[in-house]
Amino acid sequence: MTEPIKTGKPQYKNIGLADIARYRMPLAAILSILHRVSGALMFLLLPLMLLLLDKSLMSEISFEYFKGIVSHWFIKLLLLGLIWAYLHHICAGIRFLLLDVHVGLDKDKARRSSVAVFAVSLPLTLLFALKLFGAF
Repeated sequence: MTEPIKTGKPQYKNIGLADIARYRMPLAAILSILHRVSGALMFLLLPLMLLLLDKSLMSEISFEYFKGIVSHWFIKLLLLGLIWAYLHHICAGIRFLLLDVHVGLDKDKARRSSVAVFAVSLPLTLLFALKLFGAF
């Protein structure tokens, strides 16, 4: 039996399921995954949102009915998730458009733009949460 030749080059192997828990992704990777998740969430919920909008605009009675439904805390939480999805998706989308035109491609600028997306989208989501739950 012969031993494999050692070349001094690093060997890259696929990670297993047990390794996923301790694998540390860079912030840009997390942002990219959340961009896809937020886009899918908005896409999948769009027919439901359009249906609810259509039904709520049929009459004053249906508007009041849906207004009562939306006043429940759990529905507000779902709406807040949709608001986060929109805000994150638009902020990350602007970042990706800038990357597409070769602005901020080096590692440090890409990391700072990832931080900027979270620094803008999360406080905006918090602001909408305060408004949605009646803080002002």
